[in-house]
Amino acid sequence: MIFCIPEFLSYPIFNNMISNAIKNYLKDKPFHAVDLKAVLFDMDGVLYDSMSNHAAAWVKTMSGLGVPFSAEEAYLHEGRTGEGTINIAFQRAFGRSVTKEEAAKIYGIKSACFNDCPQAEVMPGIVELLKKVKAAGLQPMLVTGSGQKSLLDRLNMHFPDTFKRELMITADDVIHGKPHPEPYLKALQKGRFKPEEAIVVENAPLGVESAHRAGIFTVAVNTGPLNDRVLFDAGADLLFADMPSFCDNWEALWSALKTTRKE
Repeated sequence: MIFCIPEFLSYPIFNNMISNAIKNYLKDKPFHAVDLKAVLFDMDGVLYDSMSNHAAAWVKTMSGLGVPFSAEEAYLHEGRTGEGTINIAFQRAFGRSVTKEEAAKIYGIKSACFNDCPQAEVMPGIVELLKKVKAAGLQPMLVTGSGQKSLLDRLNMHFPDTFKRELMITADDVIHGKPHPEPYLKALQKGRFKPEEAIVVENAPLGVESAHRAGIFTVAVNTGPLNDRVLFDAGADLLFADMPSFCDNWEALWSALKTTRKE
Protein backbone atom coordinates (compact mmCIF):
# COMPACT_ATOMS: atom_id res chain seq x y z
CA MET A 1 0.00 0.00 0.00
CA ILE A 2 1.33 3.45 -0.98
CA PHE A 3 1.34 6.36 1.47
CA CYS A 4 2.31 9.49 -0.45
CA ILE A 5 1.42 12.84 1.14
CA PRO A 6 0.33 15.52 -1.36
CA GLU A 7 0.10 19.06 -0.01
CA PHE A 8 -3.61 19.60 -0.71
CA LEU A 9 -5.05 16.90 1.56
CA SER A 10 -7.28 17.92 4.45
CA TYR A 11 -5.84 17.31 7.91
CA PRO A 12 -8.16 14.40 8.89
CA ILE A 13 -7.34 12.46 5.70
CA PHE A 14 -3.67 13.36 5.97
CA ASN A 15 -3.39 12.22 9.59
CA ASN A 16 -5.21 8.99 8.77
CA MET A 17 -2.72 8.27 5.96
CA ILE A 18 0.20 8.75 8.34
CA SER A 19 -1.35 6.48 10.97
CA ASN A 20 -2.04 3.83 8.33
CA ALA A 21 1.56 4.02 7.09
CA ILE A 22 2.83 3.40 10.61
CA LYS A 23 0.39 0.53 11.17
CA ASN A 24 1.42 -1.01 7.86
CA TYR A 25 5.08 -0.76 8.90
CA LEU A 26 4.37 -2.42 12.26
CA LYS A 27 2.45 -5.39 10.78
CA ASP A 28 5.34 -7.84 10.55
CA LYS A 29 7.53 -6.36 13.29
CA PRO A 30 8.19 -7.99 16.68
CA PHE A 31 7.29 -4.71 18.42
CA HIS A 32 3.95 -2.93 18.79
CA ALA A 33 4.85 0.76 18.41
CA VAL A 34 7.56 3.21 17.42
CA ASP A 35 9.15 4.63 20.56
CA LEU A 36 11.01 7.41 18.77
CA LYS A 37 14.35 8.55 20.19
CA ALA A 38 16.49 9.27 17.10
CA VAL A 39 16.13 10.57 13.54
CA LEU A 40 18.72 9.28 11.07
CA PHE A 41 19.42 11.62 8.15
CA ASP A 42 21.11 10.98 4.83
CA MET A 43 23.28 13.92 3.68
CA ASP A 44 23.25 14.50 -0.10
CA GLY A 45 19.76 15.42 -1.26
CA VAL A 46 18.52 15.63 2.33
CA LEU A 47 20.77 18.06 4.23
CA TYR A 48 22.31 19.59 1.11
CA ASP A 49 20.93 20.21 -2.37
CA SER A 50 24.09 18.60 -3.73
CA MET A 51 22.96 15.76 -5.96
CA SER A 52 23.06 17.73 -9.23
CA ASN A 53 26.72 18.48 -8.49
CA HIS A 54 27.43 14.82 -7.75
CA ALA A 55 25.70 13.78 -10.97
CA ALA A 56 27.68 16.30 -13.05
CA ALA A 57 30.94 15.20 -11.41
CA TRP A 58 30.25 11.51 -12.04
CA VAL A 59 29.32 12.10 -15.69
CA LYS A 60 32.45 14.20 -16.33
CA THR A 61 34.74 11.72 -14.56
CA MET A 62 33.35 8.63 -16.26
CA SER A 63 33.23 10.21 -19.72
CA GLY A 64 36.93 11.05 -19.29
CA LEU A 65 37.54 7.32 -18.84
CA GLY A 66 35.43 6.39 -21.84
CA VAL A 67 32.73 4.92 -19.61
CA PRO A 68 29.09 5.68 -20.53
CA PHE A 69 27.39 7.16 -17.47
CA SER A 70 24.24 9.30 -17.31
CA ALA A 71 23.05 11.82 -14.72
CA GLU A 72 20.03 9.59 -14.06
CA GLU A 73 22.38 6.71 -13.24
CA ALA A 74 24.14 8.92 -10.71
CA TYR A 75 20.82 9.49 -8.93
CA LEU A 76 20.06 5.76 -8.99
CA HIS A 77 23.49 5.01 -7.46
CA GLU A 78 23.10 7.73 -4.82
CA GLY A 79 24.01 6.38 -1.39
CA ARG A 80 26.36 3.73 -2.74
CA THR A 81 30.05 4.10 -1.84
CA GLY A 82 32.21 5.71 -4.52
CA GLU A 83 34.13 2.48 -5.05
CA GLY A 84 30.87 0.57 -5.44
CA THR A 85 29.62 2.96 -8.12
CA ILE A 86 32.93 2.84 -10.00
CA ASN A 87 33.02 -0.95 -9.83
CA ILE A 88 29.54 -1.29 -11.39
CA ALA A 89 30.54 1.07 -14.20
CA PHE A 90 33.81 -0.80 -14.78
CA GLN A 91 32.13 -4.19 -14.90
CA ARG A 92 29.67 -2.90 -17.48
CA ALA A 93 32.24 -1.09 -19.62
CA PHE A 94 35.31 -3.32 -19.31
CA GLY A 95 34.00 -6.64 -18.02
CA ARG A 96 36.12 -6.54 -14.89
CA SER A 97 36.15 -5.18 -11.35
CA VAL A 98 38.02 -2.01 -10.50
CA THR A 99 41.12 -2.35 -8.32
CA LYS A 100 41.40 -0.52 -4.99
CA GLU A 101 44.14 1.68 -6.43
CA GLU A 102 42.11 2.54 -9.53
CA ALA A 103 39.00 3.27 -7.47
CA ALA A 104 40.91 5.62 -5.15
CA LYS A 105 42.40 7.52 -8.09
CA ILE A 106 39.07 7.78 -9.95
CA TYR A 107 37.22 8.87 -6.83
CA GLY A 108 39.87 11.53 -6.30
CA ILE A 109 39.16 12.86 -9.80
CA LYS A 110 35.43 12.76 -9.13
CA SER A 111 35.91 14.63 -5.84
CA ALA A 112 37.93 17.33 -7.62
CA CYS A 113 35.18 17.69 -10.24
CA PHE A 114 32.59 17.94 -7.46
CA ASN A 115 34.61 20.64 -5.68
CA ASP A 116 34.78 22.64 -8.93
CA CYS A 117 30.97 22.81 -9.01
CA PRO A 118 29.09 25.73 -7.42
CA GLN A 119 28.84 25.21 -3.66
CA ALA A 120 25.82 23.09 -2.74
CA GLU A 121 23.19 24.99 -0.79
CA VAL A 122 21.50 23.78 2.36
CA MET A 123 18.29 21.97 1.44
CA PRO A 124 15.25 24.26 1.86
CA GLY A 125 13.29 23.32 4.98
CA ILE A 126 15.98 21.19 6.62
CA VAL A 127 17.18 23.78 9.16
CA GLU A 128 13.63 24.24 10.44
CA LEU A 129 13.06 20.48 10.51
CA LEU A 130 16.22 19.89 12.55
CA LYS A 131 15.14 22.55 15.04
CA LYS A 132 11.86 20.68 15.52
CA VAL A 133 13.64 17.33 15.89
CA LYS A 134 15.99 18.73 18.54
CA ALA A 135 13.15 20.55 20.32
CA ALA A 136 11.36 17.20 20.63
CA GLY A 137 14.38 15.84 22.51
CA LEU A 138 15.33 13.47 19.68
CA GLN A 139 18.89 12.63 18.61
CA PRO A 140 19.76 13.59 15.01
CA MET A 141 22.32 11.30 13.37
CA LEU A 142 24.06 11.35 10.00
CA VAL A 143 24.21 8.22 7.82
CA THR A 144 25.81 8.91 4.44
CA GLY A 145 27.53 6.89 1.74
CA SER A 146 29.61 9.95 0.97
CA GLY A 147 33.23 10.50 1.83
CA GLN A 148 33.11 14.00 0.35
CA LYS A 149 35.19 15.96 2.86
CA SER A 150 34.06 19.34 1.54
CA LEU A 151 30.48 18.62 2.63
CA LEU A 152 31.31 16.76 5.82
CA ASP A 153 33.47 19.67 6.96
CA ARG A 154 30.58 22.10 6.48
CA LEU A 155 28.13 20.26 8.74
CA ASN A 156 28.93 22.08 11.95
CA MET A 157 28.90 25.44 10.20
CA HIS A 158 25.40 24.98 8.78
CA PHE A 159 23.97 22.77 11.53
CA PRO A 160 25.79 23.81 14.71
CA ASP A 161 25.62 21.46 17.71
CA THR A 162 23.46 19.03 15.76
CA PHE A 163 25.48 16.12 14.38
CA LYS A 164 28.02 14.53 16.71
CA ARG A 165 31.04 13.10 14.92
CA GLU A 166 31.06 10.03 17.13
CA LEU A 167 27.50 9.26 15.98
CA MET A 168 28.11 9.71 12.24
CA ILE A 169 28.29 6.90 9.71
CA THR A 170 30.15 7.73 6.47
CA ALA A 171 31.67 5.73 3.62
CA ASP A 172 34.78 5.22 5.76
CA ASP A 173 32.82 3.45 8.52
CA VAL A 174 31.32 0.56 6.57
CA ILE A 175 32.39 -2.44 4.55
CA HIS A 176 29.08 -2.70 2.71
CA GLY A 177 27.50 0.57 1.59
CA LYS A 178 23.86 1.24 0.82
CA PRO A 179 21.65 -0.61 -0.22
CA HIS A 180 23.13 -3.07 2.28
CA PRO A 181 21.59 -2.49 5.74
CA GLU A 182 25.03 -2.15 7.38
CA PRO A 183 25.13 1.70 7.40
CA TYR A 184 21.84 2.01 9.29
CA LEU A 185 22.49 -1.00 11.51
CA LYS A 186 25.85 0.55 12.47
CA ALA A 187 24.12 3.85 13.21
CA LEU A 188 21.71 2.10 15.56
CA GLN A 189 24.63 0.33 17.20
CA LYS A 190 26.61 3.56 17.63
CA GLY A 191 23.66 5.37 19.15
CA ARG A 192 22.56 2.34 21.18
CA PHE A 193 19.11 2.49 19.63
CA LYS A 194 16.73 -0.27 18.55
CA PRO A 195 15.04 -0.18 15.10
CA GLU A 196 11.73 0.82 16.73
CA GLU A 197 13.43 3.79 18.39
CA ALA A 198 14.40 5.53 15.16
CA ILE A 199 13.14 6.77 11.83
CA VAL A 200 15.16 7.45 8.68
CA VAL A 201 14.92 10.43 6.33
CA GLU A 202 16.16 9.52 2.83
CA ASN A 203 15.83 10.75 -0.74
CA ALA A 204 17.55 7.96 -2.66
CA PRO A 205 16.27 4.47 -3.55
CA LEU A 206 19.45 2.73 -2.35
CA GLY A 207 19.30 4.60 0.96
CA VAL A 208 15.62 3.77 1.36
CA GLU A 209 16.35 0.11 0.69
CA SER A 210 19.20 0.14 3.23
CA ALA A 211 16.98 1.62 5.94
CA HIS A 212 14.08 -0.70 5.07
CA ARG A 213 16.34 -3.76 5.29
CA ALA A 214 17.57 -2.51 8.68
CA GLY A 215 13.94 -2.60 9.86
CA ILE A 216 13.56 1.15 10.44
CA PHE A 217 10.49 3.26 9.57
CA THR A 218 11.62 5.18 6.48
CA VAL A 219 10.42 8.59 5.31
CA ALA A 220 11.34 9.33 1.70
CA VAL A 221 11.56 12.95 0.56
CA ASN A 222 11.68 13.13 -3.23
CA THR A 223 14.14 15.97 -3.76
CA GLY A 224 15.46 14.58 -7.05
CA PRO A 225 14.17 13.72 -10.54
CA LEU A 226 13.22 10.09 -9.88
CA ASN A 227 9.64 8.85 -10.02
CA ASP A 228 7.95 8.37 -6.62
CA ARG A 229 7.37 4.73 -7.54
CA VAL A 230 11.13 4.04 -7.42
CA LEU A 231 11.26 5.14 -3.78
CA PHE A 232 8.19 3.11 -2.79
CA ASP A 233 9.53 0.04 -4.57
CA ALA A 234 12.73 0.44 -2.54
CA GLY A 235 10.69 0.20 0.67
CA ALA A 236 9.67 3.73 1.71
CA ASP A 237 6.93 3.72 4.36
CA LEU A 238 5.88 7.32 3.75
CA LEU A 239 6.77 9.86 1.06
CA PHE A 240 6.74 13.65 0.93
CA ALA A 241 7.12 15.73 -2.23
CA ASP A 242 9.89 17.90 -0.78
CA MET A 243 11.59 18.87 2.46
CA PRO A 244 9.42 21.94 3.25
CA SER A 245 6.32 19.71 3.05
CA PHE A 246 7.87 17.24 5.46
CA CYS A 247 8.91 20.06 7.80
CA ASP A 248 5.43 21.60 7.74
CA ASN A 249 3.90 18.26 8.67
CA TRP A 250 6.49 17.06 11.16
CA GLU A 251 4.12 17.58 14.10
CA ALA A 252 1.51 15.29 12.54
CA LEU A 253 4.06 12.51 12.04
CA TRP A 254 5.56 12.99 15.51
CA SER A 255 2.11 12.82 17.08
CA ALA A 256 1.14 9.71 15.12
CA LEU A 257 4.38 7.96 15.99
CA LYS A 258 3.69 8.57 19.70
CA THR A 259 0.12 7.26 19.56
CA THR A 260 -0.18 4.68 16.75
CA ARG A 261 0.18 1.07 17.84
CA LYS A 262 -0.11 -2.29 16.10
CA GLU A 263 -3.72 -3.50 16.12
